[in-house]
Amino acid sequence: MDAFSEELMRSVEDDDQVEASIGCGPEIHLPWLSQHLQNTVSHGHKGINFAQTTSICLNFIQEALLKHQWQRASEFLQHYFQALEDFNSQKRQVALQNIWKLGSAILYHHPKSNVETFNAFADRMKNIGVQNYLKISLQHALYLLHKGMVEEAYRNLNQAESWRYGEMSASQEKIIKLIQAYRGLLDYYTWSKKRTELSKFDMDGFATSAATQDMHSYFRQASVNLHEIIKIPGVWDPFVKSYVEMLEFYGDQDGARQVLTDYAYDNNFPSNPNAHIYLYKFLKKEKAPEDKLISVLKILHQIVPSHKIMLEFHMLLRKSKKEEHQKLGLEVLFAVLDFSGCTENITAWKYLAKYLKQIMMEKHLNWVQEGWSSRKDWWPTFHFSYYLAKKNWKENKILALEKAFTSGILLGKGCKYFMYVSKQGHKVQKKSIKTMKKFVMKHNILDSEEL
Repeated sequence: MDAFSEELMRSVEDDDQVEASIGCGPEIHLPWLSQHLQNTVSHGHKGINFAQTTSICLNFIQEALLKHQWQRASEFLQHYFQALEDFNSQKRQVALQNIWKLGSAILYHHPKSNVETFNAFADRMKNIGVQNYLKISLQHALYLLHKGMVEEAYRNLNQAESWRYGEMSASQEKIIKLIQAYRGLLDYYTWSKKRTELSKFDMDGFATSAATQDMHSYFRQASVNLHEIIKIPGVWDPFVKSYVEMLEFYGDQDGARQVLTDYAYDNNFPSNPNAHIYLYKFLKKEKAPEDKLISVLKILHQIVPSHKIMLEFHMLLRKSKKEEHQKLGLEVLFAVLDFSGCTENITAWKYLAKYLKQIMMEKHLNWVQEGWSSRKDWWPTFHFSYYLAKKNWKENKILALEKAFTSGILLGKGCKYFMYVSKQGHKVQKKSIKTMKKFVMKHNILDSEEL
């Protein structure tokens, strides 16, 4: 027997011990030495050392996971436990993390797995490696939440928060704050449920001060932890939204606005489109001045120019009396339609066709030329091909008309898209086609060009 076989067979000597380690009960049968692994040994892997053994086993597990072969992955994972015997403490730590990540993924998807099995595995993994106790506890709680077990998840987070082992490292302190934040999120969840219940009681006149006080206690618990986590640079969308909702409910509009403003504009935080969306929606609800709304959406336009709110942004810019805003309104539409996911957005094409007509009538030809110059080499193929003309006309004649009108202005009456649509002469669209052709004949920014 070569070294590879010996290393694997050594782990077979005590089936019950490793079965208990992984926390899998009799519901999941885990045979020990798969034929695939034996075949690898028999094909000339002589003198393989301990590190190579575990590395090969890890590759087999990853391959099985990619193919959704959960039972096969669980078999190989049993063998991978031998990596915990490595003399190198750093390698043991990596192996422990791998076992948790792979094992939890297998148990999450294995058809014979259940919550009890996962709980047993998580509890054993916490005790095997104390350095990973907090991380595993948090991930365990998230698994329980996914299963709808809110109270169990809350208890798990409480236990983790009170856990201490030796001197707390900086990384562990961060995880503790995250655990507290998730506990705050669950407090918010309970607060939200009690608020709904209380609103029903209010309608019937049965609300009590005790019930109101009980709900408020959850607000205090949640707000402390949520307030702490959102001060740390990061992406905290669900925590911020929950905190702001509670502040608004208790009438603290200034506090809610400040939280959203800090979240959107603090340079220490990573760029986050949602932060600007949340602030915009809050200010819109407050009926803030349009200039303030525009300033928020300008940043969102730079980050995600294809976002659906950009159509609202365009309308705000069009209503503005500032010429720079009106010019930006055209660029916003061009930018939206630069993206493949927006090519059939009929609202965007309607807005562009209408705005191009307005701009041409107001003699702002230079705005159109400026926006078109960086797109004239690729938009004709991207939006205005003969194939797309036939497809759009067949599937959505209104879309085809809006695009044809736009193509006629940008490329002239010789554009194949414009020519195809204008020749259809469909009864319902006859008047629209006639109007479109008349306008394009009079206004276009380029000479006619066959595409």
